[in-house]
Amino acid sequence: MSSVSDSGSLMARISSSSQENTKETQLSQEAFDRLSEELRDLTTRGRVEIAQIIETARELGDLKENGDYHAAKEEQGKMEARIRQLEHLLSKAVVIEDTVASRESETDGVVTLGSFVTVRLADGDTQTFLLASLEERPGARDLLSPQSPLGSALIGSKVGQVVSYKVAQANGKETEFSVEVTATEAGDV
Repeated sequence: MSSVSDSGSLMARISSSSQENTKETQLSQEAFDRLSEELRDLTTRGRVEIAQIIETARELGDLKENGDYHAAKEEQGKMEARIRQLEHLLSKAVVIEDTVASRESETDGVVTLGSFVTVRLADGDTQTFLLASLEERPGARDLLSPQSPLGSALIGSKVGQVVSYKVAQANGKETEFSVEVTATEAGDV
């Protein structure tokens, strides 16, 4: 078995091994509603607004040298990409019935979606993650996807338990790693 520090940072291995594109995404009702509203807004108000901006830019003349037109078309492309991303995400989303109140009432230290989890690596260092989808809480904190090898291995584990998970390598082989769960507490997703 390899130590956790053998192959670089834990986050790099987790990110490269995540299979987010092929599996369902677990979301809280709040995140699902927020993303659904963003999609509705982009497909209605957003598309109308960008069409008006493009039309106004077209009226300025020669499209080859029209910076406003090209900027608006680029913005339209970004918006359409976000729409496709949201449609895909919401089509594979599973709304979980896991609230902060229900997690706070649990006293058994079980890792659940939305938990902050602290793990001890093989080299003795510790790292804390929020076990949640990126769409739950974008921001500066370290998120661990529940679909990643480590994330899926941690769900249901308890404080004090050693959890093993396998990570696919570029050569097609798998490497096994282990971490110890040292703490867990309810998050705010």
